[in-house]
Amino acid sequence: MSALTVSHDPEQSWDDLVRFWEEMDWPEGSKVEIIEGIITVSPAPAFRHNVIAARIQRRLYSVIPEDWEIFQTMAIAVPSRMGMFIPDLLVAPVPECTESDTHIPAALAELVVEVTSKSNAHHDRVSKTAAYAAAGIPLYLLVDCWAPDGPTVTLYGEPKGHVYRPLSTAKFGEAIKLPAPFGLVIDTAEFPVD
Repeated sequence: MSALTVSHDPEQSWDDLVRFWEEMDWPEGSKVEIIEGIITVSPAPAFRHNVIAARIQRRLYSVIPEDWEIFQTMAIAVPSRMGMFIPDLLVAPVPECTESDTHIPAALAELVVEVTSKSNAHHDRVSKTAAYAAAGIPLYLLVDCWAPDGPTVTLYGEPKGHVYRPLSTAKFGEAIKLPAPFGLVIDTAEFPVD
């Protein structure tokens, strides 16, 4: 099953769009995001997708501070890019209070991880990369299971405007290192290929 988009009035304000996103009764188990001002509904991730995210999460728990957390379903808002994203993994300090029960500002994130699905890999490669950079998220780890030249993992950092600098890339089977504050090597040989 592929992602679908929900029409809305292009003149709709960010606040109206978020209110619609928050109040609508979306299909159970689906992932609902706002990408470039368009509400996108995706099916639950496949087994391989979940295994990859779980293995990265397990490694991250060994290096994050006690007052940080790893979230799998927390939405982050990037109003400047008309985006409300739910990364596969979000690493952030636990905020003392939030303005909303449904999302936090993307600027609080220290790391976001996206694992591509066949139906929406383009969003993870292009739209989300630009939005996460615009929000100033220090690190973005893109696990691209559907890359044209075979599955790869790319670590992006040093955001400037809407652009990240690719810090390193590894094919599945190779290791990739996350810099401080993580100081972690992730062995992608642990990732299922099929």
